[in-house]
Amino acid sequence: MRKILIIGAGRSASSLIKYLLDKSEKENLFITLADLSVEQAQKKLQNHINSKAVALDINNVSERQNLIQNTDIVVSMLPAHMHIEVAKDCILFKKNMVTASYVSDAMQALDAEVKANSLIFMNEIGLDPGIDHMSAMKIIHAIREQGGKMLLFESFCGGLVAPESDNNLWNYKFTWAPRNVVLAGQGGAAKFIQEGKYKYIPYPKIFRRTEFLAVEGYGKFEAYANRDSLKYRSVYGLDDILTLYRGTIRRVGFSKAWNMFVMLGMTDDTYVMENSENMSYRDFINSFLPYHPTDSVEIKTRMQLGIEQDDIMWDKLLELDLFNPNKKIGLPNATPAQILEKILNESWALEPKDKDMIVMYHKFGYELNGIQQQIDSKMVCIGDDQTYTAMAKTVGLPVAMATLQILNGKIKTPGVQLPINPEVYNPILKELEEYGVQFKESVMPYVGYNPDKISVSV
Repeated sequence: MRKILIIGAGRSASSLIKYLLDKSEKENLFITLADLSVEQAQKKLQNHINSKAVALDINNVSERQNLIQNTDIVVSMLPAHMHIEVAKDCILFKKNMVTASYVSDAMQALDAEVKANSLIFMNEIGLDPGIDHMSAMKIIHAIREQGGKMLLFESFCGGLVAPESDNNLWNYKFTWAPRNVVLAGQGGAAKFIQEGKYKYIPYPKIFRRTEFLAVEGYGKFEAYANRDSLKYRSVYGLDDILTLYRGTIRRVGFSKAWNMFVMLGMTDDTYVMENSENMSYRDFINSFLPYHPTDSVEIKTRMQLGIEQDDIMWDKLLELDLFNPNKKIGLPNATPAQILEKILNESWALEPKDKDMIVMYHKFGYELNGIQQQIDSKMVCIGDDQTYTAMAKTVGLPVAMATLQILNGKIKTPGVQLPINPEVYNPILKELEEYGVQFKESVMPYVGYNPDKISVSV
């Protein structure tokens, strides 16, 4: 049988594993799932006859190399910083490799060796990055093949709670890593191009400059700018484009409310708060407010944020139980961001019957035969349950499909790469449609920059 080694049995691996197990008899596959917790791996495999679970400490070189040497292809679902040692072993034993993670500098440095060994290291083949690359490049290539010139590319993606499970004032729950949500936008100003001009949004302003989006059947959304919208400008061949913007999707109103945490300093991850373990929720928010001999924490908060008690923003804070003097943080030596994550996770964790939702939205402005037009491409995916979430489906299925395509010799181009070529994206996008991951496209006159669609508040 053809052997596939999957390293990592976390949440993102559920749909990946199921896909390969479902294909195992027809495709003559045997799946080995390696994880630090063999129990977690066994649970994911559900005693399937064409699989086995093994315990693996990724830092154990001999165990890791033994597994890699005795497989046909390696799928690494490890945290991004752990891929590199696996990648070096794959070169040593001449094995192809697939990951959903961004290509790091260390991974890119292996490109010459990977090509010299005629190997394929497919990266960024999850959701974002992944499906965003494939769906965008399919349309960009089609426009170019007709002789069109790209004028605008805007791309948005968000992991949200499905409408039927949306039952809090924030219209949001954690569908993936909460820490990434808390730290979103940090590390420098958001950078993009608008009508040929470089634009920058400093972190304190990111959540007050949002673009409105509408998706038929799902209502209105907003998007705030990603930190670096220009990362893929050359990769996509868009060096001369007038507008290039990438953003994160939320429900309307989320960003304005989130900005309250930014204004107070609760998202800061650069310092530790003294006695955080014994601090109450009320102590936490009070620590960011000025001293006053008589004003309550509630009054000081409203004054600091400039909101009235009948403002929906105030109700959103109350819903999080932030002013409770009896709830303890319970985290020693914690940063403000870590404490905020803990508090939010109590209110925003998905319930057992909750479903998540992925929304992706691309805009392509172009000129063809002297006529300027725009294509809007939208995709919505709803999760099945807490195991086969929309996030797990959209991250894991492209990884699984690429793995099988490589194993079957359908993807042939060697090197450290992204899924931006037709041999990769055409079959995978087509197959994803069978699993409910489908883009709907509409064509309209090109409007370019439209200030009416931008919400700018101070």
